[in-house]
Amino acid sequence: MLTRFLDREAEPSGAYLAEVIYGANDGIVTTFAVVAGVAGAALDPGIVVILGVANLLADGFSMGMSSYLSRQSDIAYQSVVGASPPAEKPPSRTAAVTFLAFIIAGWTPLFPYLFSITPLFSVSVLATGTAFFVVGASRTFVTRRGWLRSGLEMLTVGLLAAAVAYGAGAFLSGVA
Repeated sequence: MLTRFLDREAEPSGAYLAEVIYGANDGIVTTFAVVAGVAGAALDPGIVVILGVANLLADGFSMGMSSYLSRQSDIAYQSVVGASPPAEKPPSRTAAVTFLAFIIAGWTPLFPYLFSITPLFSVSVLATGTAFFVVGASRTFVTRRGWLRSGLEMLTVGLLAAAVAYGAGAFLSGVA
């Protein structure tokens, strides 16, 4: 059954794949960057929740609006050069998809801090790594690429970004 599903052609359901992947990846990365930076600086866990939620809402809104403006600009450009616009994707829908993907995936690094699941940072790292892999691997449902490679690719990018954030927090810990 799974083989038959994976052998089908790519579906139109992938029309918003870019927005989902971009929003989810950025939601996980930026929220975990806050978590890792605060953990690296050895600050109070309550700060993780405050900064994490503020980041989630502000950055999620910004990502959604940027997606809206990008799509709107793409449509305007196609009109100027006389080309037909790419597949019908209303700017408001691309914005909503990006925002929702960001918010839904971005909660992952915060869960241990919101529900006091200890050890906080270790559980957050595990949950975040799992989320990166699952989001990456799920691309296979529309791209037909190998799920393992897709998952590891996104996990690698996410963990590198997390390492940069943790290192920055550790390096700057004496400032706060």
